[in-house]
Amino acid sequence: MLQNPSLDDVINELKAGISKHKNILIVCDCEVEYEGRASSKLQRGERIIILKSDGSALIHRPKDYSPINWQPPGSLFKTRMSDNNIILRIYRRKDREVMEVKLLNVMMFASLSLKDLGEFTLYASEKDMQEAIIHQPILLEEGFRPISAERPVDPGFIDILGIDKNGVLTVVEIKRIKASKESVLQLKKYIDVIQVDKNRNVRAILVAPEFSKGVHELLLSFGFEYKILSPQKCAEVIKKKNGKQITEFFK
Repeated sequence: MLQNPSLDDVINELKAGISKHKNILIVCDCEVEYEGRASSKLQRGERIIILKSDGSALIHRPKDYSPINWQPPGSLFKTRMSDNNIILRIYRRKDREVMEVKLLNVMMFASLSLKDLGEFTLYASEKDMQEAIIHQPILLEEGFRPISAERPVDPGFIDILGIDKNGVLTVVEIKRIKASKESVLQLKKYIDVIQVDKNRNVRAILVAPEFSKGVHELLLSFGFEYKILSPQKCAEVIKKKNGKQITEFFK
């Protein structure tokens, strides 16, 4: 790591790091221009530049979590000196997008070989699980058709109200963690309100990744059903539904 290095030292280390596909971190005083689907110019200021080994690049201001400028993976990096400043050119040849950064002063430079083989597991909230079932009802069962979500009833809100493949009204209660007996009793309150006509058949399904001891027996005693569904599975559905990586929202 270099602190307050000369620009000559920086460009030498920068070229070496780029050629070896290292992860590069630069804290500097810079200007940025972008030409592509749109155009922009960022005037001089102190910022953080991150060049990743996959060819992605991000420029962060001192505040806010999102980059002010960025280029996606697969970008190419080129450097040169011009009027005693470093010009860092980050471009996508195919899409004709170019981001040019002028480094006027560098406070810190680091070129790193990073290893990261850790698996990332995305967990969904109950709201996400609800959205996933509504978007892909087969997660609950084949032929299920949601008709409303967060249906207000006297004891609270029904997560999902729908119709099964046989036309039977179905009440769905969702838990993102282990379902308890209290979850069953909450579902029972909803059914008592919904099933005003005792001759009308209404199904009740408790959805959760796992169930506490005694829950299955209590469900059976009320004539209720259960469905094992993990938040991870729902998170995958939501991710595919949105169809976008987080960086796409920075464009």
